[in-house]
Amino acid sequence: MPRNRREEAARHGITGRAATINDIARLAGVSKKTVSRVINRSPLVRADTREKVEALMREVGYVPDPLARGLAFRRSFLIGMIYDNPTAQYIVDFQYGALDALRNSGFELVVHPCDSRSPDYVSGVRSFVLQQKLHGVMLVPRVSEDQALADMLQEVGCRYARVAAVCLDAPERSVITHDRDGAAEVADYLQTLGHRDIAMITGPAAYRSAMERTEGFVGALQRRGIEVPKSRVVEAGYTFESGVAAAEKLLGARQRPTAIFCFNDEMAAGVYRVAMRAGIQIPQQLSVVGYDDSPLASRLWPPLTSVRRDTRDTGRIAAAMLLQGEGEARAVASVRPHLIIRDSCQPPQ
Repeated sequence: MPRNRREEAARHGITGRAATINDIARLAGVSKKTVSRVINRSPLVRADTREKVEALMREVGYVPDPLARGLAFRRSFLIGMIYDNPTAQYIVDFQYGALDALRNSGFELVVHPCDSRSPDYVSGVRSFVLQQKLHGVMLVPRVSEDQALADMLQEVGCRYARVAAVCLDAPERSVITHDRDGAAEVADYLQTLGHRDIAMITGPAAYRSAMERTEGFVGALQRRGIEVPKSRVVEAGYTFESGVAAAEKLLGARQRPTAIFCFNDEMAAGVYRVAMRAGIQIPQQLSVVGYDDSPLASRLWPPLTSVRRDTRDTGRIAAAMLLQGEGEARAVASVRPHLIIRDSCQPPQ
């Protein structure tokens, strides 16, 4: 800051949080409206003016008041994350990605866990959105698959980004994770190793992710002449405990499968536990594949082969989508899965 402006700021006690938007405007020699446009990243401000105002704000340590900004714009500078997902690591990674996108944007992240099985959960989300005056919300599977929730958000005028296995909405509101393709890659890999007696531990049948992974996996095997009988399919709940219960059914049978595809890594960890208790060696006697490629996959022994879907990148894309101008036409955002091969699979004995 030039010496005369620094002295003027000090003379009026304009430092840090004591500074106001009017002070910044006066010291910069611009209007309050111009400062407001700089704060809100409006494209209507000339580059040299923007640089001057931003430099001044840094010099005096001025930080815009989020509440005041929200009152001025009749909304808060908050992005919501709404979820009903039993996998804690997924939620953490998604939040990190969202925070990556929101950093230095002036927006903050608030989270709202809910129970999508509750009859009043849509009204509960509605209350949350209206009370917080949210700028927009990110919908994470499983709630992202609920059309009633999306309809409610459109009704109240709240922007949203919808993360799902397939496209369920307009391109500007969709982030697609292509779960069918990830599962098909697992099928191709296991078949290439020579497995034909393959079992699945799926997620809840009502989840779109579980449906897409099932269809992708079974379809890819059928194209290679391999059928998956119903006795080799066990529905579970995307939790470690449900993986244990499912594995006990499959590995307790008279004839065990030579490979098991689990629809997430936590359920695969459940298979590891049951196999260890039964004296079944992985991968010598049983090949196991997971989904998500969470940190757990590389910590298991032997390290777990798993489908990587970059959850952090998914969160970043969803949050960035809500920061874009409304009505901007663009292609559907995609996050492509791919198989990470480790040591949990080998050809059957």
